[in-house]
Order: sequence, then structure tokens, then C-alpha cells
Amino acid sequence: MSVYTSVSDAEMRAFLTQYDLGEFIALQGIAQGITNSNYFLTTSTGRYVLTVFEVLTQEELPFFLQLNRHLSGKGVACPAPIARKDGKLDSVLAGKPACLVTCLKGSDTGWATEMQCFHTGAMLAKMHLAGQDFPLKMDNPRYDVWWRDAEQQLRPVLNESDAALLHQEIAFLNDHLGKHLPSGIIHADLFKDNVLLDGEEVAGFIDFYYACNGNFMYDLAIAVNDWARTADNRLDQTLADAFIRGYESVRPLSDEERAYFPTAQRAGCIRFWVSRLLDFHFPQSGEMTFIKDPNAFRDLLLNLRA
Repeated sequence: MSVYTSVSDAEMRAFLTQYDLGEFIALQGIAQGITNSNYFLTTSTGRYVLTVFEVLTQEELPFFLQLNRHLSGKGVACPAPIARKDGKLDSVLAGKPACLVTCLKGSDTGWATEMQCFHTGAMLAKMHLAGQDFPLKMDNPRYDVWWRDAEQQLRPVLNESDAALLHQEIAFLNDHLGKHLPSGIIHADLFKDNVLLDGEEVAGFIDFYYACNGNFMYDLAIAVNDWARTADNRLDQTLADAFIRGYESVRPLSDEERAYFPTAQRAGCIRFWVSRLLDFHFPQSGEMTFIKDPNAFRDLLLNLRA
């Protein structure tokens, strides 16, 4: 959640004529994250979140907005999209796809407690179950084909040891993709900064714009890799266990899923090591941007392999 696209007050007032949200009061950029342009929007009826999409197309957007509406209606803590006067959930602002969603209470955390991990794991399992009857499908755009293509792009800019590690892991994962495991809608980016907490409880999951269809262990591993990752990029087993206990309090794991989970953790490391390497070596120009350390998940991968 960065700001790549500037939006003027005049543009915002014109945009709001499509909605029944009262009068424009203020627009404030959100600096964290790296993919879309995000703002807090305040009107005479309340506070909302505006997202201007830098990568997603107008045709792709309905999947994510309808998913948020579906999950919110099933009791999953997440933002609900705001419909325009004509009923559409997506719109256009500054020549780019855009939307408004409800602004949830709570805040993210830099270091989670065991109970926060437990409750986040439980809400993730609830999300997996709630998505089972969502009728739309979206293949994972950042899985095996994507990381194979990314390896070719990154090879010239990586040192020898990183290039070798990336190649070895991708070769291993290509034969262990977990496609035989239970699957459905996954968040695919459930880091700590994408969960709003109200004390120990989950106030909301946010930023569903990497959501897709995939195996549940991959989604769980992505979350555990971040929620239980220490400052020196190792796994805090106490936090990892708490997260998985929370998940299993809602959706128990099969023996096959348990056996695959360490492989899913390695896949999650590759996903975010690769994306951060791409952001670092081939950055977007932005007005307010924050590029995250690309080596964090390389180091976690090395520690998981060890």
C-alpha cells in the first residue's frame, strides 16, 4: 500500500459523485506496502479506504471485490466493498481501476503475541471454509510458472550463491507443488501488516488483491513464515505452533497436509524472496514507496532447510 498515483481534491470530489457517501472532507496517503496506491478517505458519512490499482486491470477487479463481499457476508473479518449508485463495485480514477471499501478499526503489529497468532490462524481457517462456495476462480499468478520466469529475469543480477539457491529450490518445488491437497480461495499475502488487530482479537484481514485459488497449506505457510519470523529471520516455534493451533481449532489438518507443510514453507519463502528481489532490482517509480528487504526470506529459507 503505497502512493504511485496522486489524486487531487478536485478529482476526489468528482469521483464521489458516483457514490452516496456525502461530502468530501480529506484524503490521506498510506505509505506502507509496494503494490497499489492507497488512501484514507474521509467524507461527511465516515472514513473509507480508497485503492487505485497500479497492476490489476479493470477486468480482474470484480473477482477481488466480489470475494470481499462474499467473505464479509459469511462473517470473515474483512473490508466490505462500497457499491456505487449504479451498483458496481469497481470504478475508474485518474485513468486507473479503483474502488472504495469500508475502513476497519484496529491496527497491525510488528511482533505478535501467542494469542494474536492463535486468533489469526483461526480466522484464516474460517476464511478458507467460507470461500468454499465462492463461485469465481482465479489461478495463482505468482506460483510455479511465475517463479520460473522470474528466475530467468533475476539470474544476471544475483550473485553466484543466491542464483544457485534459487535454482535449486525452484527445481525442488516444481516436483512438490501440493496440487493434490485440499484447496480453495487463499489470501496468499497474510503478513502481519495485512491483519488489523483489536487487542488479542482479529479486527480484519485486508489487502486481498493477491487472493486466488491455491492449496491451503501454502496459504498457512505464508502466514506462519511472517507471523513467527524473528528479527534474525528464524522461526519462533512457539508462535508458529500457536498459529497452527488456532487454525486447527476451526479446520483440522490431515496427515498429508501436515507432512507437506515444511515444503509449503519453502514455497512461501521463494514467493516473497523472488517478489522482493524483483522490486529491489526492477523497482516501480513511486511518490511514496517502501521496498522491503529481499534477503529476509532467503535467510529464512536457509534456516528452514537447515
